[in-house]
Parts: sequence; C-alpha cells; structure tokens
Amino acid sequence: MSQRLKGKVAAITGAASGIGAATARKFAAHGCRVVIGDIQQKEGEALAAEIGDNALFVHCNVTIESDVAKLVDTAVSHFGQLDIMFNNAGIVGAIGPIELTPENEWKKTLDILLNGVFYGMKHATRIMKPQGSGSIISMSSVAGVTGGLGPHAYAAAKHAVVGLTKNVAAEVGAYGVRVNAIAPYSMATPMVADAYLADHTDIDRTMQMLADESPLKQRAGTADDVANAALWLASDESGYTSGHTLTTDAGITTGSVAGPPRFAEYKPMQREAGKHGLDD
Repeated sequence: MSQRLKGKVAAITGAASGIGAATARKFAAHGCRVVIGDIQQKEGEALAAEIGDNALFVHCNVTIESDVAKLVDTAVSHFGQLDIMFNNAGIVGAIGPIELTPENEWKKTLDILLNGVFYGMKHATRIMKPQGSGSIISMSSVAGVTGGLGPHAYAAAKHAVVGLTKNVAAEVGAYGVRVNAIAPYSMATPMVADAYLADHTDIDRTMQMLADESPLKQRAGTADDVANAALWLASDESGYTSGHTLTTDAGITTGSVAGPPRFAEYKPMQREAGKHGLDD
C-alpha cells in the first residue's frame, strides 16, 4: 500500500467508532500518526491499542472548547506537529416537526455539530497558520447542501459547516492551509442503523436497506467511502482544492434515484398545444 500520508499527523474528533474509526485506521495504514478524540473512552482506547504506537487516545467532548484545544495541543506535544484536522464528531440530534422541537435539544445539537467544528477549525488554524501548511476537513452532510434530507437542527448545522468551510478557506489559504468539507448521504454505520432501525448494531440490515434505495445499483455507502474522501482531502493529492464540499452520496444530490430516471425512454419530442415530433 502506498503511504499517502507518510510523516503526517492527524487529529480526528468522534474517532472511536463509525466513520471516525474507519478514517483513523485508513490514515494510519497510509503512514499517518493519529490522535483519536472522543467521549467514548473504552472504544477510543481500544482503537488506539489496535493501531499501535502511531495512535493515541484523548478524551474529547467537542462542546467544550478546552477539550478540543487539548486534542490539538496533544498532537503537537506527542507527535511534534499537526498536519490534518478532521472535525468528524456528530449525532443526529433533535428530531421532529419544528413546532415541537425543544429549545434545549436544538441548542445541544448545534453545540455538537456546529460549535464543535468551529472549535476544531479555530485551534487547528492556531497551529497551521504559523507552520504554513495543513488540511482542515469537516463533516457536513447531503442535508447541508439540500433540503428535506435531515431533521431541522441537523440540516441547519450542516449548512452552516459548508458556509464556515468556505469562509475559513478564504481566510487561511494565504497561509498555505486548505479547508474542505465532506457531505455524505446515509452510510451503513451504527448511527444510521440506530436512526433507521432503532438498533445501532444491525449494520447488515442497514446495508441492505441502503443498497435497495441507492441510485448506484445495489451499492450502499460505507464508512470507508467517507474515509477515502477524507484521505484524498488530507493528502497532497488534493493540494489545489480548498473551500470545497465533496459529496459522497451516489448522486442523491443530483436528483439520481434507484431505477431509471423520468423520461428515460424515447418518445417523439413534445411541442406546443399537444403536438409531437418535428413534422408540422
């Protein structure tokens, strides 16, 4: 395997499970040293042990700025630098009609999905601007680039991540720092399994359900699909890409659907007043 991140150091929030864990493994396999940030202590420590000397677990609650600052500072103190920041931590959050959404659930959702990203960008930039390089990647969603695909608080936060990504990219590009986002559709992860099936362990049934509704024939999205997108954005291969939101969605946001699209069969062209074809 090519070492596409050899010599680099990454900090990843929400890295103990799901997409974060897949990304930590992927980065490490490509030569990166990884700081795993999460509130899931047992899972995070187990993942760090699995990866070995090139990984370290740090307890990190992304709603607490000092925790995110500590994650970043630990990467620098333990591994000597910070080249990649992946703001991945997330939840589904508040669910339901807007008139029934509780204020505290709305605020907590934005605290995790938006403020956590802001803290990650802020403290990664603190390190990356002086060193003149770095890649900041944040998790948005297809619900952040279109409507109707997520709950209200989730959609609001994910749209904000896209906007913040563009704004910060405009600020820090002159310092050699790139800022991008990833917008996945539903992936076969424990969070999606819980949201769809009320069972975070039922990955197999989630995978089949997503495959059945995918615009790509029987192809469900996986955590590795997002990890591969993060790998590209973290690597020097994307060195001329900044301010971009990369969708990993099988074409969902283009209007692609499972099965043939509308107007997939040929018919003579439709014209004015019910006339068809080219002949007058």
